[in-house]
Amino acid sequence: MRQPKRSTSAMKLAPQPTASFTLHGAGVSGGIAIGYAHLVSTARLEVAHYDIASDAIEEEISRFDAAISEVRSELIGLQASVSASAPAEVSAFLNVHLMILDDAHLSRRPRELIRSRGCNAEWALTQQMEMLVQQFDEIEDAYLRERKNDIVQVAERVLKAMLRTSHAPASPSHEENVIVVAHDLSPADMILFKQHQFAGFVTDLGGVTSHTAIVARSLNIPAIVGLHHARGLIRENELLIVDGREGVLIVNPDRQVLAEFQLRQSQLDIERRKLKSLRSTPATTLDGIPIELHANIELPQDVNAAIEAGATGIGLFRSEFLFLNRDDLPGEDEQFEAYRKVAEAMDGRPVTIRTLDLGADKTVNGGSRAGPNPALGLRAIRFCLAEPQMFQVQLRAILRASNYGKIRILVPMLAHVHEIDQAMGAIAQAKEQLDDLGLHYDHAINVGGMIEIPAAAMSLGVFVKKLDFLSIGTNDLTQYTLAIDRSDDTVAHLYDPLHPAVLQLIAQTIQVGEKAGRPVAVCGEMAGELAATRLLLGFGLREFSMHPAQLLEIKQQVLRANAAEAQGFARRILRNDDPDKCRRLLARLNS
Repeated sequence: MRQPKRSTSAMKLAPQPTASFTLHGAGVSGGIAIGYAHLVSTARLEVAHYDIASDAIEEEISRFDAAISEVRSELIGLQASVSASAPAEVSAFLNVHLMILDDAHLSRRPRELIRSRGCNAEWALTQQMEMLVQQFDEIEDAYLRERKNDIVQVAERVLKAMLRTSHAPASPSHEENVIVVAHDLSPADMILFKQHQFAGFVTDLGGVTSHTAIVARSLNIPAIVGLHHARGLIRENELLIVDGREGVLIVNPDRQVLAEFQLRQSQLDIERRKLKSLRSTPATTLDGIPIELHANIELPQDVNAAIEAGATGIGLFRSEFLFLNRDDLPGEDEQFEAYRKVAEAMDGRPVTIRTLDLGADKTVNGGSRAGPNPALGLRAIRFCLAEPQMFQVQLRAILRASNYGKIRILVPMLAHVHEIDQAMGAIAQAKEQLDDLGLHYDHAINVGGMIEIPAAAMSLGVFVKKLDFLSIGTNDLTQYTLAIDRSDDTVAHLYDPLHPAVLQLIAQTIQVGEKAGRPVAVCGEMAGELAATRLLLGFGLREFSMHPAQLLEIKQQVLRANAAEAQGFARRILRNDDPDKCRRLLARLNS
């Protein structure tokens, strides 16, 4: 795959002499990116397609066979290392992966493709993998259909082994001018993006509040999802403009359009630089109400961006991202070091660590039990209570780290009181184990619950008696209230966090928490939406948590807001059950 010579300055990009066209999707991360298309496989970002000389075909096949053998040895080694106390699913998972690896469709068919098409082994394997995945997608049985994920994971292992001996041309130079184009990307794929400096990315699938989109926002690069046909229509190295705010993708722009977007890009850069002057300014409304602006992070290294943005705390540490993109599970010491690093970096400011929210579109090798409806199945606290050993390891790591800063524990997806009781019992057990070992921790550590299921929002009276604080996850709260799969772009137009029913649940949670003397935060994507800032202030919210990239814009909005005035508008909005009238009132509030 030959790469074009690329300028290091977007201002010097020249449009290619090809027909221009525009695609529309959902913008998930604002800003404008201008660069060249880099098409990626759904399997791994690094996969390339290039020709193999006829006299090197047998060597390429040998390279493929060597990778298969290496992965077989890895899986057998993992089998031997599984402890007797490990969940039964771990061994079953490894057995399935060995069977898939040895199946002729994956271990032999790519060899035939290499020989007949003269292509590299990585591309041959990827083509065969995608064909198998397509076949599994057509299976009616939901359980069997989900086994396509096992095929992808095995293929990725083999790809990883082959990439160490790859003869592929160099990866795209000047990543700051590269726009990744994919059919779909998982949250784990997005974490890999943190190792790169891409200008932006676009995908055919995805919703605005899918976990993939959420991580994309943390990268602070323009991105669009739900384009449907971008991966099939765009060719490698075509010039692209990504308008992440409007959800518009322009392919092969003419000179006039290119110049216009280059100007807009420069103006946005100037606005961002101006916002940096607010970094040390206290977030206080016009009528003197202090507001806490915290940051959401996925990995320990993200804490630097939070500090740079002036965050007064970490409102949501999505700990499950420590478990992605790996073949094993992070041990207690590894997790402890990750949590400790963040606690020490925040230097006494609060750090809220959410316990594992695995399930739905975030799965881990050896620990996933995806059902026919993953978003409604064994995920978050349900998963943790079903895997007590894994839960205990994490709780001990969090408690140990609490000796190095102001750490709070946040339990996700609570719906029943008995889930709170069981989680508290697990925390008490972890404390006892640390006491027996003589290890220090914060004995008075605060434990909170995420309010993201309508049942929890409607039965808060008993919740606030057992929890120290509440955090509203507006993404799932909206999803479950409106029965909308937030990762499904076909129903994305129905996803509406400003729906009167959703607003009632949010306002009610804030009010009940305030009356009970329990701090309430919003850590969902709504906290980072400029249009919702004044409304949430009107509901009485005093703690927002969002991606670091959104924090300064929200602070600017807080500084311009009058909380008392917003409260009056909020009451009027809550009295209405007409969505259109609510939006008109909100527009007046924001004007």
